[in-house]
Amino acid sequence: MKGKMTKILALFIMVVLIGVLAACNDDSSNTNEDGEWTGKITIWDGPRWAQEGDDSGEDGEGNKYFWIEEKIEEFEAEHEGVEIELVQVPWAELPDKLGVNIAGQSWPDIAPVDISGSAVSIEHIEQGVIESVDEYFTEEELADFYDNALEAYTHEGSLYGVPNSVTVHSMLLNLDLFEEAGVTPPENGEWTWEEFVDTAEQLTFDRDGDGETDVYGFSTYILDGYYEAWPFFYMDGGQPLSDDLSEFTFDSPEAVEAIQKLADLKLEQEVAPVSMGGADVGGTFQAWADEEQRTVAMQPWATWAITSAQTAYPTNFMVANYPTGSTGEPGTIGGVGGWTMFHQEEEGKKEVVAEFIKHISNADEQYRMASEYGVFPALESAADMDPYADNPEMARAQEMSDQVINLPSHPEWKKIDEVIQRELQLVFNGEKTAEEAMADAKPEVEELLD
Repeated sequence: MKGKMTKILALFIMVVLIGVLAACNDDSSNTNEDGEWTGKITIWDGPRWAQEGDDSGEDGEGNKYFWIEEKIEEFEAEHEGVEIELVQVPWAELPDKLGVNIAGQSWPDIAPVDISGSAVSIEHIEQGVIESVDEYFTEEELADFYDNALEAYTHEGSLYGVPNSVTVHSMLLNLDLFEEAGVTPPENGEWTWEEFVDTAEQLTFDRDGDGETDVYGFSTYILDGYYEAWPFFYMDGGQPLSDDLSEFTFDSPEAVEAIQKLADLKLEQEVAPVSMGGADVGGTFQAWADEEQRTVAMQPWATWAITSAQTAYPTNFMVANYPTGSTGEPGTIGGVGGWTMFHQEEEGKKEVVAEFIKHISNADEQYRMASEYGVFPALESAADMDPYADNPEMARAQEMSDQVINLPSHPEWKKIDEVIQRELQLVFNGEKTAEEAMADAKPEVEELLD
């Protein structure tokens, strides 16, 4: 009876949702004398990079929306009667904000998300919230994308978004702190877990001789939707879900031991600050990169941090693999970024929305995004332009692309991730062991899997 009622309720929700689709994106629009659609398009975007020498932003680092503003201005100039409204949304707020707007059927026309388990999921495709873009790409155009980039936006053979960037996570080592401590960095950026721990111990020291630790070997943070720490959890063969996505497996000995080993860098070895495992992203980065701080020698980051350490926070650093565990193979978490089109009631508007997405995702823009923002192109033609010819750190990070371990593409991954990350924070705070935390996470996750 319970299962039947659940199905009836789901059907009812689907009917209601389909019934209100027409109410979304209902801005007044028409066609001009040439039969072309005119009206307003809404796009959300997060802050990216500021122009060199621009300190006009609220944070003193310039306008980090100038790139998308430029692209909007170009497109509007070429499409008389089309207005594109930009809504600026901080990256950390975007998933929750988008989730709320989807629930309220007030989504934008375009947003920079994927369908691999964030605020937008496979479930939204099945509900008709996300539009397929198959009809707007030729086979030749699709062949230019890297396969793993297309896979991130593909469901049941159809494309539900346009990939424009690929990222990986890597270890960033502050070489000034290595030199200060008299420590040799790993050769070619490759090391085992034991070598990594030994290095972290050597990099933890009392700088001013007052009897208190001033510099720590390692730190990272734990936060929903962020995975800098996660490659460590995979290093002994663990993974959050089974291959068929039917079971929670982060409670396996391989996963539990890896989680506990990382937490014990703070709790037992004391080679990480008390802030490790918190949710302060900015503070964590500042401790590694800010010239006035630099109290942590090694941290894992996504590729944007490489560009930041080369520009806004000039740092003498190198890129290294995550340490290897019992599997003997280095691994990392990767991501694919791009643009998703939300439901369109008018076919004419849908065509213009697709045209604008292609306008901001072509090879030239992906090359610019790579060289300026610190990501890898999703188009082979953009990569062939060699945006990292003069950037050995980014070139080294790109080499790690073949180490990427994909996160589970489960429709409920966002909720699953929230459960796991909550429990991980308790482990790093010393409130639970990894075994206790994952045992507590298991029933909640498996309920979501059902």
